[in-house]
Amino acid sequence: MLLINRKSKVQLISELEGESFKRVTLSFYRYVYLNQPQEFRDQLYLAWGQWHCFGRIYVAHEGINAQMSVPEEHLQPFLNHLDSVPELANMPIKYAVEDDGKSFYKLTIKVRPKIVADGLNDHVYDVTNVGTHLEPMEFHRLVAEGKATVIDMRNHYESEIGRFENAYCPDADTFREAIEKVVEEFKEQKDEKILLYCTGGIRCEKASAYLKHHGFSDVNQLHGGIIAYAHEIKQHGIPSKFIGKNFVFDQRLGESIDGQVIARCHQCGSPSDTHTNCANHDCHLLFIQCPTCRHEYQGCCSNDCKSIIALPLEEQRKLRVLRHEKYAQSKIFKSRLRPNLKQAALSKP
Repeated sequence: MLLINRKSKVQLISELEGESFKRVTLSFYRYVYLNQPQEFRDQLYLAWGQWHCFGRIYVAHEGINAQMSVPEEHLQPFLNHLDSVPELANMPIKYAVEDDGKSFYKLTIKVRPKIVADGLNDHVYDVTNVGTHLEPMEFHRLVAEGKATVIDMRNHYESEIGRFENAYCPDADTFREAIEKVVEEFKEQKDEKILLYCTGGIRCEKASAYLKHHGFSDVNQLHGGIIAYAHEIKQHGIPSKFIGKNFVFDQRLGESIDGQVIARCHQCGSPSDTHTNCANHDCHLLFIQCPTCRHEYQGCCSNDCKSIIALPLEEQRKLRVLRHEKYAQSKIFKSRLRPNLKQAALSKP
């Protein structure tokens, strides 16, 4: 069996759309030392591939970080397999809040230096000295009391569409930039109670340890992240303190937590919280676009990109070469580009 995918994206998506069975979207992570991450990766690929599991998984010496789509009929064998692997036994699993089964279309397992690209030097602080893990209902109570400082440890394009009430959301493009902003912003409040949260909890592991290293004395983190919180809130039938949509790193790009739309279209300013990638593959910018603008710009971020996708493929390839020689286009909507996006959308081709 091949240990990598050889099919095209078009073929894979077509096969996914033609599936007659249901899929379950889930995620998990664990910091655990892996002596041979490449061998560990290959063993997982062989096991999970036989059950037609899809997903994006990162393996490193420090552990594993996985977001996956598992056929419902193979879910129990998959979970049994996790428990059979000593490093993955008794793994806490987080299930998607909204799930159409189309979150991933192939299985990708990569060996990386870290399971989260945080940009931090782990050798200068104790990464195991993490904050206090709070269960969702305890976190909810503390947020409701309004006495603690609530901090969002995600990037700006995530918090833009959803966040906890009164949370501090760093205007940052990367995790490292976010944590450095937090340390600077609250350097005079190191004795206050801090409540950290992120999507599934993994970024808060590093963030809480980093804050404690810098002298913050009462650091707490939402165990299981926004995903676990959303499930608990629905189970208890109580109003959510998280408003809007939770950004997720798969084909869905988001799942609504309380039904509110708190963001706006980056092109026209109307209420919208739907992220899209620009249809011009040489751009592929991630931004928020309402249905009206999606129709008007044909899924593109600007008139320039709209004109490019109308060209023959060969002409697009020539332009791509020239464009790459001139500058590199970001795939993620940068906070510093926010004031310019509408102007770009209105530009003439």
